[in-house]
Amino acid sequence: MNFRKLALLGAAATLLLVTKTAAMAADLVVGVSWSNFQEERWKRDEGAIKAALAAAGVKYISADAQASNEKQASDIDNLITKGANALIVLAWDADAVLPAVQKAEAQGIPVVAYDRLIQDPKVFYLTFDNVEVGRMQARAVETAKPEGNYVFIKGASTDPNADFLHQGQLEVLKPAIDAGKIKVVGEQYTDQWAPEIAQKNMEQILTKNNNKVDAVVASNDGTAGGAAAALAAQNLVGIPLSGQDGDIAALNRIARGLQTVSVWKDARELGKNAAEIAVALAKGTKPADIAGAQSWDKGSKKIAIESKFLTPIAITKDNLNVVIDAKWATKDQVCANVDAASAPAACK
Repeated sequence: MNFRKLALLGAAATLLLVTKTAAMAADLVVGVSWSNFQEERWKRDEGAIKAALAAAGVKYISADAQASNEKQASDIDNLITKGANALIVLAWDADAVLPAVQKAEAQGIPVVAYDRLIQDPKVFYLTFDNVEVGRMQARAVETAKPEGNYVFIKGASTDPNADFLHQGQLEVLKPAIDAGKIKVVGEQYTDQWAPEIAQKNMEQILTKNNNKVDAVVASNDGTAGGAAAALAAQNLVGIPLSGQDGDIAALNRIARGLQTVSVWKDARELGKNAAEIAVALAKGTKPADIAGAQSWDKGSKKIAIESKFLTPIAITKDNLNVVIDAKWATKDQVCANVDAASAPAACK
């Protein structure tokens, strides 16, 4: 056989392999079970997941649990019925979703626990470092107000992230609390992470303390928005206030001096990673072989889970340009209704 024939056979084999690989990718389906879609950020996550799957030639299907444990369990069953080869699950209730997740695993379908921990040894847990998010929130608020009456507006008690965040917050603030520099005058979980519930909780804490509150450590931008509304109603504008997620409204509050920090977790990176991990797992890659994976056992059940943690960024008035330059938000969005005399550098 001459060299030309060998070259042609080699090219044909390569073409066949590429075609077969593309066909395999095209046959793959990744199903996403969303806990609810009322929060601004999940739509950004979804966009990133869709884009990454489309680039890989993989089909996307999804369902919105609409804040219902029963619907999320049914959604996961339906995603499997529709042919999902891998699942990305944003749990509404980390414990309630376990049976549905384990049912999927029993059928050989890998599951990515998306942003919220699901304590099962077979899932792959993908999130940002939520303990560090809590530390960042606390550092920013303590820098702005090192002493005084503090309030903790926590997340949903059904979401393990709420406790991871509070753990990080306390790591930073406990020395000042123990020294008597900081007095905790209110602490409350927020059902469903709902801003209106956070507002109600904040109103009750203000009433109980005759409005003598000096700082609020809120665990995300939605709860921060609720707390900010309660504070504004009592003319307590500009009290140090934390959040996370980089919501547009929160970034604007930072520019206007109504919020101190929003810890930005670029949902586009999280979504992209989730899609790529789900596809890799669907193709048979072992969880421990995923790039950046580490065995992690810091959940309440101390179960070792293959995990990957992305790095968040604390956004304050001093670095608002970061989210603008990253095209996460426009300058007009961030700087709307900002007083020119007190405008941060990003708005000038």
